[in-house]
Amino acid sequence: MDAFDSKILSYLQRHGRSSFQDMGEVVGLSLSACHKRVKALEEEGIIKRYAALVNEEALGFKTSAYVQVHLKDQKQETLDNFEAHILQQPEIMDCSLIAGNTDYLLRILCGGVEDYERIHRDILTKLPGVERLNSNFALRTICRRTEVPVGLKGALKK
Repeated sequence: MDAFDSKILSYLQRHGRSSFQDMGEVVGLSLSACHKRVKALEEEGIIKRYAALVNEEALGFKTSAYVQVHLKDQKQETLDNFEAHILQQPEIMDCSLIAGNTDYLLRILCGGVEDYERIHRDILTKLPGVERLNSNFALRTICRRTEVPVGLKGALKK
């Protein structure tokens, strides 16, 4: 990745629906050069996919619950089975295998505490391998970033 690729990625993350012409004017490349570089970034897997960012609250998801999941053991079969079931649950927005006292951290969208009770009872407690759950509720979201900081030190450079 060079400086133009970084500029293109930053631009796309902020203005995903704009044209290659508009992008080229901002990053300093022609329409065809922008198109070629975007296609290369897609083919390299740097751009995974395109999506619209949706207002969760406007759709009735007023609460985010963060759930720490402790499994009965760390056998590969247990992890694989748990993860396969997680992927089938649309309310679970994020699932990360983490280091420390907890095995997984989930972010769950729900309509409120009553809806979370349903998710806890009907989904979370029935996930395979679960020994214990610890739930926390977000009172207010301060920030939720979707833009990866491509210009920072950790970003890949060619």
